[in-house]
Amino acid sequence: MTSASLPDSPSRIAELSVDGSVVRDTFTGYHHVTRVLRYEDRIWVKCREPRAQILWFDRRCFTSEEELLLNLRELEIERVPGVVTIDRTHFQGFIEGRTLGVRHWWQSRRVPEVFTDQLLETFRQLVQIRPDMLKAQRRCTTEDRSDDYDTEGFLERLIVFMEEQVYTPNLPLFHGLFGELGIGEESFTRLRKSVYGLKRRPFSLLHADLHRENLIVDPQGRIWVIDWELAMVGDPLYDLATHLYLMKFPELQERRMAQEWSRVVERARRGSSHGWEDDLPRILAFKKGQSVFTDVIRVSLQLDRRGDLDRAGLPFAAVRLHRILLAAAGPLGLEAVPNRSQIAKALVRWHRTADLGKRPTVDVASSAS
Repeated sequence: MTSASLPDSPSRIAELSVDGSVVRDTFTGYHHVTRVLRYEDRIWVKCREPRAQILWFDRRCFTSEEELLLNLRELEIERVPGVVTIDRTHFQGFIEGRTLGVRHWWQSRRVPEVFTDQLLETFRQLVQIRPDMLKAQRRCTTEDRSDDYDTEGFLERLIVFMEEQVYTPNLPLFHGLFGELGIGEESFTRLRKSVYGLKRRPFSLLHADLHRENLIVDPQGRIWVIDWELAMVGDPLYDLATHLYLMKFPELQERRMAQEWSRVVERARRGSSHGWEDDLPRILAFKKGQSVFTDVIRVSLQLDRRGDLDRAGLPFAAVRLHRILLAAAGPLGLEAVPNRSQIAKALVRWHRTADLGKRPTVDVASSAS
């Protein structure tokens, strides 16, 4: 069967709806445009189309998000979207509600315990899913499955992906800017050293993108986890670190989440939290270093307005990159981080000399190899 992650044309979508035209809502995310349509009475499904001119810098392990969701349903994982099959094509069910980000945008970054408790239950269920329980087809190489406790090897594969699929292909366009910001090939060596000696933990399924916009709160106050396209198999502590990095909890709540996570997952599967107190700060630092190259590329390209430099956006871009580089200084071994003025000047020089007709791309089909 085919998947609706890269769906059919709008005309085909219309054919599948109950009266040939019902599209209730359209949502524009970073990577996709999502349309919600009615297939049968009270059955709403969503179709996603990749947005044009969007860079794909994320490692993908599973061939089909919908097949993975079907697998999760078979494993009785709660609060994940259902899948509707129409003419041998899989479509995700639409979850009514609001994202956790929208629901609490007016509050502090703190998330009510009624929701964090549900998130902890999601982690408990995920850590129980061993690699051999997953039937959904994976793009991952055989090396990905060679040692289901090799936490260092897991992070090494993420570094290799960033080095080979992001840094090297985009070096011709960004070499000068990378150099002025103090990042380059040596950054990967330092990043490897920053996570040397991690404790071994049993691998499980990871969502790998648990942030506020991927958490839907339904009218009954239940959390639903959506957007599983970046799911992978690996170190469960990496999933927690990614979650904390993206959620930006207040410090006290972040500490509580980490402590409760260790208690919950250890009860669910022995060894899953082994060494977490020492390793979590290192993996959090790794996340900050891991994202630098993609952030630099995306921020700099956002300043281009059909060949003209967006000077109004330049100060904001400089502030953002300065913050990103400061956060990554430790894991990348940056001795000196350029100040905001220096970053702004580097961006201007890059835009003046770069051949933006050669925009960077990443081969999505091979991005999990």
